[in-house]
Parts: sequence; C-alpha cells; structure tokens
Amino acid sequence: MHLPYFLASRLYKFQDKQKKASKPAIRTAIFGVTVGLAIMLISIAVVFGFKHSIRGKIIGFGSHIQVANFYTLQNNDQYPICIEDSLKQVLQRIDGVTNVGLYALSQGILKTEKDFLVITCKGIDKNYDTSFLKQSLVDGELSFAKAPGKQPSLVISQSIADKLLLKTGDNIFAYFIANQKMRVRKFRISGVYQTNLAQFDAVLCFTDIATSQSINQWENDQYNGAELKIADLNQLQQTSEAVVHKVNSKTDHQGNILMSRNIYETYPQLFSWLELLDLNVWVIIILMFCVACVSITSGLLIIIFEHIKFIGTLKALGASNSVIRHTFLFYAMFFVIKGMLLGNLLAIVLLLFQKHFGMISLDPATYYVSCVPVEIDFGVFALINIATLLLSVAVMVLPSYFSSRVSPVKTLKYE
Repeated sequence: MHLPYFLASRLYKFQDKQKKASKPAIRTAIFGVTVGLAIMLISIAVVFGFKHSIRGKIIGFGSHIQVANFYTLQNNDQYPICIEDSLKQVLQRIDGVTNVGLYALSQGILKTEKDFLVITCKGIDKNYDTSFLKQSLVDGELSFAKAPGKQPSLVISQSIADKLLLKTGDNIFAYFIANQKMRVRKFRISGVYQTNLAQFDAVLCFTDIATSQSINQWENDQYNGAELKIADLNQLQQTSEAVVHKVNSKTDHQGNILMSRNIYETYPQLFSWLELLDLNVWVIIILMFCVACVSITSGLLIIIFEHIKFIGTLKALGASNSVIRHTFLFYAMFFVIKGMLLGNLLAIVLLLFQKHFGMISLDPATYYVSCVPVEIDFGVFALINIATLLLSVAVMVLPSYFSSRVSPVKTLKYE
C-alpha cells in the first residue's frame, strides 16, 4: 500500500481521538468547503435558469431568425413583403431550420365602455410555432379558427386583460388605421397568456393571419415577414449566415427588398443584459473559493502543528520530507472530499425544492419571472467539482511544506 495514503487514512480514521483544537479546525474546513461549493453550484444553476428562461421567452415572441422587408428591419416601420411558396420552400430547405411561420402585424386600439389600450395585433398562419404560447396560456385556448359569420378570435395577455377588465369569452371592438382609413373589428377573447415580459405583454395580441391581412388590405401572399425556428441554438450564427446568403438583397415580385436578422440582432440590449449575469457568477465563485481556501489552509496548519510529535517520530524512523508532505495532503483531501459531497448534496436538495415547489418568489414586474428559476446541469456541476478539488489540492501544497521543516530534536519539547 502507498505509505502516505496509508498513514493519512489511519489519521483520518482515528480523528475522533485527536486533540481538542484539531476537531473544530477540521469541522470548520469541512463547513467552508460545503458552504462554498453549495453556493457556487446554486449560483450557477440560478443564473443558467434565469438566462435560459428569459431567452426562451424572447425567442418565443421573436423566433430565432426573422425575414422581413429591408425598410422594416432598418427603422421598425411596418412594410409588407410577398412570400410565395417558392420562397417558403427555400427557407425550409436551409440546414438547421425546423419551422417557417408567417405573420402580419396591425397597430390598433382595444376599446371597452370605460377604457382603451393601444395594442399590436399579430396575425399568424397555421404553420406558426405556437408551442411557446401554449406554455404561457393561463386561461382559454389558442383557437384562431374563424367560423363563417362569426367574429375572429383574439388571444390577449393577462396585463391587457387586467387593464381592460376582460376575460375569456368576452367580445371587444378594436379600431385600426390602415391607408388613412379607420377599420373596426369585433373580436372574441379566446385565450389569455402571461409571460411577465412587460414590453411584450403590454401590447401584443394574437389572431389569425387572414384577419390581419384584411385589416391592412393586403393580398393573400403579403405578410410582414417569416419567423424561422432552428433545431440548435448553438448553430444560430451558421444558420443565420445561410439565410443571409439565400435571402438578403433579394427582391419579391413587387420589388420589395428582403432582409434577415437573428434574435440577438433584434434585441441586442436584452441579451447584453443577460450576458452581464456571467460576471456576477464569476465574482461569487471567486469569493466562495477564497472562503474555502482560507478554511482549508487554516485547518491543515492546525492539524500539522498538533501532529508535530507524530512528524518527528516519522522523521526519526527515516521518513522523507516528501512522504510526510504527501501524508498531510492526503489527509486534507479526505475532509475536502467530505465537504464537497456535503456541498453537492445540500445544493441539489435546495435546487430540487426550488424547482418543484418554487419556495423563493420574485416580483415579475422587475425580474420577468414569478419565482427563482433553476437549471441543474450535471456536466457543469462536474466541472465545478473537479476544478474545486484541483484548486484545493493546489492551495494545500504550501501549508504542507511546514511539516518538512519540523526537526525530530525540537519535537522533544512537546513531550
């Protein structure tokens, strides 16, 4: 058996019989590693959960890639483009694209007897990916089928419903201005959604695309644009470049110039804000690692000082400085690993409770989510554990050299 490991395991096995000072030192070191690692893992899980939750909502509203009129993407004024079956097929054949949905926007006002609200009505076609809307639905259903002689359906946000005192099944009039003419439509509220993204929830409603085209007096092949969903977000840049190659600077049969941009280009300020969260994680990781390092170093030094007689005896028996150093390194690794196991257990238990029960709630008006979102990524957790163990061993090397400076003769005064 490896001698340093054997000596360290015997010391660790009989740690209950150690002196009074080493017991609290070891417990403090274990506590420091446990708390430090748990906070690091929880911080990473919360930031990942928050970033992915907000990013998912933004993509849910704007898709991964948009194809629209050049002037629309330059100044946000709404101009139509003609999307024929040939263009849809070109977009659908691009590698990585999983869905192509068409949409048309109409600016208008929802009016009740007591109040009114400016809204953007987004008409979507039957191929539009509504999975995000279904997940966000809090009442009613996503029903855009317009029966003959019946008013079209409208899905509104909970924010709009609260302001106008509306609920599923109510009828409401909407007023639109297109080509300098007022157009009135009567809608039936078929569903209510809630995402807590205020800039979208405050104004955005959904209906069928034929209704929006009718309001805008557009032809059947005229739309504001197409929204493309992709299979892998990590391939967004490559897919965006492929779309640019196929679409940008091309014209439709009416001479409108086509252009595309991805979701990061559409909402750069939101994604820049999310990227800033990574800095917070690094600050927390560094601080918690410093706490763990101080606990480990102080604990190891106390253990060495209390085992000076043991060190002197080993040296008197011919043990080398390397054997003694490695013995205490192994010994320190035992309580570091114990602290890491407890830290992982504590972090995972707390994260699972938060994920399933939402113990910690947030103000959605400020944080865009109603409770703290968490995402447990065991691959990242494993990397953090490996890094913690390696760095802990690194910081223990220097204190372990104190053991090699012990002289067998000087240990006699500890008798």
